[in-house]
Amino acid sequence: MELQGRVAMVTGAGRGIGAAVADALAARGAAVAVCDVNSEAAAESAAAVAGRHGVRTVGVTADVSEGAAVRAAVETAAAALGPVDVLVNNAAVDVVKRFVDSTEEEWDRIISVNLRGTITVTRAVLDGMIARGTGRIVHIASDAGRVGSSGEVVYSATKGGVIAFGKALAREVARHGITVNTVCPGPTDTALLGQVAEYSQKMYDATIRAIPLRRPAEPAEIAGVVAFLATDAAAYMTGQTLSVSGGLTMV
Repeated sequence: MELQGRVAMVTGAGRGIGAAVADALAARGAAVAVCDVNSEAAAESAAAVAGRHGVRTVGVTADVSEGAAVRAAVETAAAALGPVDVLVNNAAVDVVKRFVDSTEEEWDRIISVNLRGTITVTRAVLDGMIARGTGRIVHIASDAGRVGSSGEVVYSATKGGVIAFGKALAREVARHGITVNTVCPGPTDTALLGQVAEYSQKMYDATIRAIPLRRPAEPAEIAGVVAFLATDAAAYMTGQTLSVSGGLTMV
């Protein structure tokens, strides 16, 4: 139980990769605050994790693009479970279409959730981590942020920003005993991958064929890497960007 006695907060944890991450952290003994913009999904995911692993959980609601909501969610999590030791920034949105067909409203939403949201949630937990002299922060970016992805231009830009944010922050907070690392999933069996198939089945099929392992990832396969980064086994890793893509990208 490598995370016994620690409190984790996972954003976008009502489903998909976020829910799998919450489960993986709980399996290692962490108490988990399941944060999602959908309050019912957060509560259901938190209850399911508690039922499977017998750990303390709480469902909290926040749109990560809204600073006041984020700060309230962090306070609720801390009141229920204790201060956050492990933060996983997973919440993200996308609209799959050609850049020339996208709108300013879509750009603003993608940027505000994916990049600003990651920055906002991180800032909300950072003072406490610094005061305690310890912390683990893991960002979920995407290989789209490393190599680009057709139909996901602004999404790719935000995920590249998350990677850069993680590297720079890691340099600043290392002296406080805090590590910051970024996990970049490749195609994963989530609602987002379903958007790609809806946009272009041909693109989806070509992407899967290009993966050396010949299949998309399961959310649990991403979650295992995230959970490792939260443990003391990864205590000397910081500022790193890890692709979990079945070999689709080898950067």
